[in-house]
Amino acid sequence: MFKLRTLTTSGFALALALTTTAMIPAIVPQVAEAASKADINADSQAALNSLYAGNPTAKLIGSRAKAILIFPSIVKAGLVFGGAYGEGELLADGRVENYYNSFSGSWGLQAGAQSYGYAVFLMTDSAVKYLHDSSGIEIGVGPTVVVVDEGVARNLSTSTLKDDAYAFIFDQKGLMAGVSIEGTKISKIKQ
Repeated sequence: MFKLRTLTTSGFALALALTTTAMIPAIVPQVAEAASKADINADSQAALNSLYAGNPTAKLIGSRAKAILIFPSIVKAGLVFGGAYGEGELLADGRVENYYNSFSGSWGLQAGAQSYGYAVFLMTDSAVKYLHDSSGIEIGVGPTVVVVDEGVARNLSTSTLKDDAYAFIFDQKGLMAGVSIEGTKISKIKQ
């Protein structure tokens, strides 16, 4: 005799979580395969130029920064559980110093996919040293990182730049609402 088994709410949540976890590798394309240095250089420079052209505050901060982490394209996908990944570079004194990846994981009410880029302007020697000594950083841990939106940008000038780092999010496209880089892990790419 067969028994009919119903899926409870917690069972449904577990099934959805397992299905979503299995889908993430298919949604976030080819994470394990790193982009070439030439591709990262070209994309990062184009993204930084575009950011500067559209945001005078970013250009001002960039001119004062000790170093700049630029991630031209982060891909984020999720259905309850999500992940975001991208590759970029650290610019210091106008040249590429090293290559980094950006990864974050999340869970909660979310569904869809999006892409965006971001730049972190490291303003102090101690922020740059922290990045080098730790081989990466986690946004929200270590140096103070201020995410600059339109309201913050209006109040920034060379005399008000007091924090360790400033982050700008740009080129947001996709179906998910909002972008947060809090908790993002930035790690040096092993070469």
